[in-house]
Amino acid sequence: MKLLIVLTYYRPHTSGLTIYAERLARAMVARGHQVTILTSQYDRSLPLEETIAGVRIVRVPVAFRLSKGVVMPTFGLRASQLVRENDAIQLHLPQFDAAGIALRGRIYKKPTVITYHCDLLMPPGPISQLANLAVKIANNLAAIWTHRIVTYTRDYAENSSYLKRHLGKLQVIPPPVELPEVPQRDVEAFNTLYNPDRHKPVIGMAARFATEKGVEVLLDAMPAILEKHPQALFQFAGPYQNIIGEESYFSRLKPRIDEHIKNDHWQFLGILNPLEMATFYPNIDLLVLPSLNSTEAFGLVQIEAMMNGVPCVASDLPGVRQPIRNHEMGRIIPIGDSKALAEAVLEILAEKKKKIIPREMLQEIYDPDAITREYEVLFDKIAAEIRSR
Repeated sequence: MKLLIVLTYYRPHTSGLTIYAERLARAMVARGHQVTILTSQYDRSLPLEETIAGVRIVRVPVAFRLSKGVVMPTFGLRASQLVRENDAIQLHLPQFDAAGIALRGRIYKKPTVITYHCDLLMPPGPISQLANLAVKIANNLAAIWTHRIVTYTRDYAENSSYLKRHLGKLQVIPPPVELPEVPQRDVEAFNTLYNPDRHKPVIGMAARFATEKGVEVLLDAMPAILEKHPQALFQFAGPYQNIIGEESYFSRLKPRIDEHIKNDHWQFLGILNPLEMATFYPNIDLLVLPSLNSTEAFGLVQIEAMMNGVPCVASDLPGVRQPIRNHEMGRIIPIGDSKALAEAVLEILAEKKKKIIPREMLQEIYDPDAITREYEVLFDKIAAEIRSR
């Protein structure tokens, strides 16, 4: 099968969406499929076309930005060409350009599937709200023209203003999650580099530094945690500087964080590659995910942490609460409740015996190869429906 995967941002941009798309693309290639990524050249230093790990990446030049979105005048022309060349289409939403691709899928009778990652909530401001409205209209048209919509959990779908209107097209497929195996010496080297005084508790957060991630909820919880554990260390893994659309958010919280950095309570680890992430998790005592709204739909990092025996504290958001509900490794807290976050962190740190799910069991559920097989079955089913009409 020749598969066209379309999304606004792709690697090296780092987000749960881009990581999902990359894992699925590589797993498809490993199973013998030809995969083409159609995305934006959001950074002009990136080549317009290249092949990485067998995945062909086609980037379309960006004329200008509109809030977190991009405008690409030649996108439609490139999309028409690639839709004709490929056998099936996967769209990652939210995405402004999805409607046009889904319509092309219908016209050319190509099985088209939306993978819906989260609702879109733009920051305040007239331009952002205009962009938000445009994307919502485009995404709803895409839902009408697509053949199926894939989401991570039924819980999220039933609470999403977008998905609950299209439950008849819904297919629940777990997200692909994988972490490389790393030798113990690499885990110890990571610890030596970032936390040589290992007896102190370490609370980790792995995310983009973005408004919806609730970084301020963690900052508000820190005094109560530090009162009980004065040596506690908070490690933030992920991009935190010059995040598109989040510059003012970072600037607002930076003075508080700088104070914690000065007191050796906060570390920015930056973007970690998969091998580095595999050494990050074994060196933390728990992971927090204090997300604030439906732009967070699951939190792949929770599963990655659990694969390493690390419990999680997550907000009581649809979808986001499911990893802890399903695997019972951690605590669920009310949205935006810093006091509850502090209490949950302290409870977990005080536990003498924590529940641990065998890594192999989690790997079986979220194995990218198994997830790819589910997509193969779905595309074959849609193709059969198209032929029978």
